[in-house]
Amino acid sequence: MRRLLLTAAIVLAAALPAHAALKAGTAAPDFAAPASLAGKQFEFSLAEARKTGPVVVYFYPSAYTGGCNVQAHAFAEEADNYRAAGATIIGVSQDSIARLNDFSADPEYCAGKFPVASDADGAISKSFDLQTMQGQPGMKDSRGAEIDHAFTERTTFVIGADGRIEAVLSTTDDKIAPVDHAARALEIVKTMKQP
Repeated sequence: MRRLLLTAAIVLAAALPAHAALKAGTAAPDFAAPASLAGKQFEFSLAEARKTGPVVVYFYPSAYTGGCNVQAHAFAEEADNYRAAGATIIGVSQDSIARLNDFSADPEYCAGKFPVASDADGAISKSFDLQTMQGQPGMKDSRGAEIDHAFTERTTFVIGADGRIEAVLSTTDDKIAPVDHAARALEIVKTMKQP
């Protein structure tokens, strides 16, 4: 039953309809949100992060689900390379900050290497023109905990220090596997001019 519920969560997240996310060349909406790094909560500000260089904002459906777990692990594996390229990573989902405190510190996933932010009401997702979908009652994550939030389509934005979106990577539109977002975004960051 647990496997069935987890599978249903993954299928639901993957089945989000294609939607016109903000495009490359447009201004990214600045946002501030509660975030967690290595289990410690803080306030993340996109405007502040951009002052030090490019920011990779990746939206994902839910912590502790199949694709999101491998995607977080991939970003953690590349975190030092992002830092060397002068870039910041921030993951964004509609998970509560309590769930993200666990996820951000989990050595299998974020491993304390980069922060994840809570977009609990979906306002940040909507500002990036991303599609969200309500989860089904009784859905559980890979730990067996109930998932009680909506899902955002898996999309990565590479944002320059000037606030412009340099590139958009979408699992829905571009068929990019969750595990490949980190490496693909890093390739783009490495081609960008630093401030």
